[in-house]
Amino acid sequence: MSLLTRNRPALLVLEDGGLFAGSAFAGRGEVLGEVVFNTGMTGYQEILTDPSYTGQIVAMTYPLIGNTGINPEDMESSGVHLEGFICREYQAVPSNWRSRETLKAFLETHDKLGVEGIDTRALTRRLRLAGAMRGILTTETEDLDGLLQRVRSYPGLVGRDLVKAVTCNRPYRWQDGRAVPLDGPLTAAAPAEAARRRVVVLDCGVKYNILRHLERLGCEVLVVPARTAARDILACRPDGVLLSNGPGDPAALPDIVETVRQLVGNVPLFGICLGHQILGQALGGRTGKLKFGHHGINQPVLNRRTGRIEITSQNHGFMVIPESLPAGVERVQDNLNDRTSEGIALTARRAFSVQYHPEAAPGPHDATELFEAFVRVMEGG
Repeated sequence: MSLLTRNRPALLVLEDGGLFAGSAFAGRGEVLGEVVFNTGMTGYQEILTDPSYTGQIVAMTYPLIGNTGINPEDMESSGVHLEGFICREYQAVPSNWRSRETLKAFLETHDKLGVEGIDTRALTRRLRLAGAMRGILTTETEDLDGLLQRVRSYPGLVGRDLVKAVTCNRPYRWQDGRAVPLDGPLTAAAPAEAARRRVVVLDCGVKYNILRHLERLGCEVLVVPARTAARDILACRPDGVLLSNGPGDPAALPDIVETVRQLVGNVPLFGICLGHQILGQALGGRTGKLKFGHHGINQPVLNRRTGRIEITSQNHGFMVIPESLPAGVERVQDNLNDRTSEGIALTARRAFSVQYHPEAAPGPHDATELFEAFVRVMEGG
């Protein structure tokens, strides 16, 4: 009997030969990517629009997806960045007063493939035991030998610069909850108002909620492309620089690391996720690949200074190797599941970073106070 037995059938083939059958509820075609699982019970719209998922096929462990629909307020970027989306059962009729369209319509508008019917529990267990794997998701063929050949020839994420695919092309100002083009060149930006702190955001794939938090705290927010030179950033007269989240291997970004190295000590720095990994390298450390990454909204993090435990939102497949950091860089926070580094600080140089997402979206709000801490550092506190 054919493996493709459902309407618009779909197959997922992993690099180890693992095979999962389902059916497409949105789109059609064939995509390659690193297959990861996300443990969030909600927040699929934020996951879809998070640029950090570029190059990945995401499987949701929660079985029912689609029941909250899609709305413009929960967008974390202007588009969908993951390669393919997998769930156990798609809910075609949203039950949410904020919903404006279905998940199916949203995915198809952005030309993305959504697949249901796959045994996501078995898939998650396989990835949990063996680690994140390259995979191919298709509605076009059941030629398993050909699919396996294509997936094994796919390069994966290690060593690849994916930031260039998601960073902004031109600087812009984040104002009143939206991107506003600058009137002139970045270096011609007028000084910030006395009552406001100017933050330059190095856009490696920034989520909108980071920008929303900064604006809510009264900051003037300038977003610049990831390859902006340190001298041009400093010419904007920033009170602080935020190093954003983003996709891919941080070790493949030596030019951005060098830019941040030149900023350290000259302006307060706050790194989030990929920004944490970039800062760690700029301070002399190294990064490495996690077995299956942290993707979800329930990761416990211990603050070594206070003993406080926070539940955090996370999305990353790489980490800073704490043993590689030089003396003087404080290891502030640890993940309680696997003891990986979740936060570092070089207080004397006014630089700190966290591996998780304090802006949430989706996720708990335990760590939103870090944005207030950044403002205090900019104010000399």
